[in-house]
Amino acid sequence: MNTLATSFHIPDSLHAEVPPEHRGLRRDDVRLMVLQKGEKNASHNRFDEIDKFLEAGDVLVVNNSRTIPPVLKGSQGKQNVEIRLSRKISTHQWEALLLGTFIQTNVPIQLSEGLEATISGLGSEPPLVTLSFSEGGSTLLDYIYRYGEPVRYEYIHHPWPLETYQTVYGAIPGSVEMPSAGRAFTWGLLSKLKAKGVRIASIQLHAGLSYYEKNRWPNPNNHPEAFAVPEETAKLINTAKQNGKRVIAVGTTVVRALESTVHEQGEVKASSGITKLYIDQHHRVTSVDGLLTGFHEPEASHLHMLRAFMPEKKLIKAYKEALNKGYLWHEFGDMNLILSERKGK
Repeated sequence: MNTLATSFHIPDSLHAEVPPEHRGLRRDDVRLMVLQKGEKNASHNRFDEIDKFLEAGDVLVVNNSRTIPPVLKGSQGKQNVEIRLSRKISTHQWEALLLGTFIQTNVPIQLSEGLEATISGLGSEPPLVTLSFSEGGSTLLDYIYRYGEPVRYEYIHHPWPLETYQTVYGAIPGSVEMPSAGRAFTWGLLSKLKAKGVRIASIQLHAGLSYYEKNRWPNPNNHPEAFAVPEETAKLINTAKQNGKRVIAVGTTVVRALESTVHEQGEVKASSGITKLYIDQHHRVTSVDGLLTGFHEPEASHLHMLRAFMPEKKLIKAYKEALNKGYLWHEFGDMNLILSERKGK
């Protein structure tokens, strides 16, 4: 049993429903809790002070996947149907979550401009299905951008625009949920890190749905996502490790992508494809030395990964401390940096 799922409770007041820039702050004005191996207690900082914990030659790896608006509204007969896209399968097929009272498999879902979507098979796991659209390629992507809306879970009460769900460096469209660990970065802070000698590298992992409504969560052992690790990023990481520098993943998506490419000698290699890798305390992470992430719900599989970086007892203690200090949860909330000891100590 995952004891994390019952170890803490997030009060409603700590669900961040408003982006910091709509609270009179900059993106990088959020808070940062730092956990370092070898140190008993967490330290509490502002996110724009993250440069204090990084050195020249360290590599920060970001996910430059850009968020698309994956929620489409349609109808089947007299019934309204909400489509939540999760993963692109081909030019005209997507895995998706359908929300409606009774949805028929053999009747097309009607959308605006004559577009149709038909259930053509099962998804990678229930309750996902495979949808085939009557248009594909750039025509379908254009439709999604014109008519789609961002995924908005129950703790978000305002329909924030799509730009609110982007990182500043997001470039490759494909994620249906923002790779939110990088949201707090601003161009100014990234420039500050580069001036210090911190190298910035990128991968892509197109994030799928992380929640299926009605208290249903993805099966972490069967949650396929498309990824790509470029040759330049692999070389930067391997060189940093050879030079005794640290590699810090910005988000669990980055860890998942990089760990999917590590070969027997522990080096990262350029690769692309679909990963189903599940990382928990039984997985020995070798591609990175630290993780920057948000604060996760107790049921979320993202939290399982943190146990690969930090003993569960210390992690639970830190999360309870974060709750007591009023840290904010979710994509508009505060941040957590987990680091190994500085190399050479």
